[in-house]
This record gives sequence, structure tokens and C-alpha cells, in this order.
Amino acid sequence: MKRLAIVTAAFLLSGSLFAQTDSTNNNSDTVKVGNFIIIKKNKDGNSSSDNKSIWKDWDRNFDIKIERRNRANRNVSTNWWIMDLGFTNFRDQTNYANAQAGGYFRTFRPADGAVNQNSFKLNTGKSTNVNIWFFMQKVNVVKHVVNLKYGLGLEMYNFRYDSRISYRKDATNPYVYNDSISFSKNKLYAGYLTVPFMININTTPNNRRGFSISAGMSAGYLISSRNKQKSSERGKQKSPGDFNLEPFRIAAIGEVGLGPVRLYGSYSINKLHKDITRIEQFPYAFGIRFSRW
Repeated sequence: MKRLAIVTAAFLLSGSLFAQTDSTNNNSDTVKVGNFIIIKKNKDGNSSSDNKSIWKDWDRNFDIKIERRNRANRNVSTNWWIMDLGFTNFRDQTNYANAQAGGYFRTFRPADGAVNQNSFKLNTGKSTNVNIWFFMQKVNVVKHVVNLKYGLGLEMYNFRYDSRISYRKDATNPYVYNDSISFSKNKLYAGYLTVPFMININTTPNNRRGFSISAGMSAGYLISSRNKQKSSERGKQKSPGDFNLEPFRIAAIGEVGLGPVRLYGSYSINKLHKDITRIEQFPYAFGIRFSRW
């Protein structure tokens, strides 16, 4: 049985087009096949001492030792189609007395009440952040321990309100107001085309199960926004528009990896809305990242 296994292994090796002698060792008892190193051993554990072809006498009583050699880390590595799944919220620093004196808040009926802090109350369990990164690249800087990471992707924020706040736009200006009905679903969507840039520290560059940490900045541009609502009175409604949202988003970002598990976070340095609205809300997000590194 042992001889049959050895002969089978020799046949498979001889049929592999990429089989070759290890370039780092001229000993004919060593064969490199792809990412594996195969060493022919005698019973005593030593390599065969003759210099004949390694294919000769494979059917005799030899032991075969197979070692795996790690692939060399590339100086530039590309990771395609990365996905983030997480939650979003915002830090609200708005002076609502000052904001109500501006023109962005409107009241159509006294019974509906003026827009205030409670109007922007979020359902935290349903306010989500989903990101699709078309690609990310990692560039070696110092021995694959210190790297640069950058990429391009789409960040999607869904702010789910537990209120009657509505975003609309008339012939001239966008505005928000408290609607006269309640909604079973009330969501503000904002999507950004984003470029992240991070410094990555990988403590175990030769082990994918090690610990790594990244930190940096991202710059995004608003490409789509809308207010989506659902109610028994009106059914489903979609109101598209920029609603005086800030077109650019600058954020501090970070990532922590432990083996196959990767967590991400981001915090917006600039506000969600333009200065003219007098709303000072700073979004943040956190969640899990599905990525090879």
C-alpha cells in the first residue's frame, strides 16, 4: 500500500507542468511544486546521497517529506469588491433656537409643531451603513509591516427616523418640516463616491491570522440623496434632491483586523448639512468588513 501511494505521488508530480527543482537548493532530492517543497528522505531521515535523477527508484522504500513554503509578500497587492455592513448615527450639536430662526425649518400647521431636536430622532437599530469598495490596494513601505492602503468605493448611509420629519424642495429652496401624518418607514439616504487613504500596521505580515490596524482619512462626494417614506395614507413615496446636504464629506477612518475578522469605523469631520441650514450633525458609522486583508 505504501509503495502504491509513492508511485501515485510520483505520477502526479511528473504530470505537473510547473514542477521544477528548487532554485535555492541544487540537491536533486528536493523538488518544488507550486507552493510546496517535496524532499525525498531515506529511512534515517537524511536526504538521498546519490546525484542520480530524483525520479529514479521512487518505488523503493523511501520516505517523502512535504513542506509548505509561504509565498513572498507582494509589494503591491490589490483586493477587489470589499463590502462593509454596519450601523450609522450622528452627533448632534445643533442650536435649534438658532436653526428655527433660519429658513430651512418650516411649519405649515401649528398642530404639527415646529422642527426641533426630537424631529431628527433616529431608530438606531435600523439606521444602516453599507459600503461597496470597488478595489483597495496595499503598498509595502517597511518590510510589509508598515503599508499604505487606498481605494475607491461607494458609501451608503440610511438614516431611519422615528419621527414625522420630511425633506422637500419647492421651486427655489429645500426645506424640512414636521408632516401631519405618521410614517411606518421614514429614511434619508445619502450616497458618496469615496476615496480612503490609510496607514496600515501589520504585526504578522507572513500570517493572515495575525493582528493589523489601519487609520487615516477619506474624502467623499455626494452623488445621490433622497427621502423615502411609507405610510398607510400615502403609500410609498420617494422625494429625490440634495436637500442642502453638504456635497463633500471628509472623515477620519479606521480598521482593526484579527485573523479573518475585520471591523471598521468612520467619523465625519464636516457636517451632514450645509451651513445655510444651521444644522450641525456629524455622522459616524461602524461595523464589520468582509475583506482578504
